[in-house]
Amino acid sequence: MSKFLLVGLGNIGPDYDGTRHNIGFDLADAWAAKHEGTFTQERLAYVARTKWKGKTVICIKPTTYMNLSGKAVKYWIDKEGVSLEHVLVLVDELALPLNKIRLRPGGSAAGHNGLLSIEESLLTIQYPRLRFGIGNDYPRGMQVEHVLGKWNNNELPLVKLKVEKCVEILESFVVAGIERTMSQYNKLEFSL
Repeated sequence: MSKFLLVGLGNIGPDYDGTRHNIGFDLADAWAAKHEGTFTQERLAYVARTKWKGKTVICIKPTTYMNLSGKAVKYWIDKEGVSLEHVLVLVDELALPLNKIRLRPGGSAAGHNGLLSIEESLLTIQYPRLRFGIGNDYPRGMQVEHVLGKWNNNELPLVKLKVEKCVEILESFVVAGIERTMSQYNKLEFSL
């Protein structure tokens, strides 16, 4: 039976709940909620084991904080024997507007500390990731505040819609693979 590993990136603790940088955790939570998974604290991560169309899907939220995410990813890949093409990292992306997502089979970390940590741990940039656009609509010099800030009220309905659609994208990734899923969803623009 094929195993898949969904990795939601974020930071643990109530201060980070609902922030743009924690959208990976939110996507992992949405997957688990839809697929009747319950997170339990295990080594280096909160872990939910789920099934989808005959596949085992392990969903993790690293407890290492964003900058050391690679440690948890490497541990769970090795522990579960998941092949890299069956790993999908769920991450926030400043370079994409709020109305977009991008699924990629690999590529640069583009300065994202969570992705940089995974690169360093896996010794490759070739691992799939779903980049959730958070936009870059912030005053000069306020990038950190934007990324670590909470969604504002006019963004929340679109974020909720995108989270629901992303669960569908994750389901497609598990059953149809990355290429078919990319061609089906990468051109989408989300609107209310």
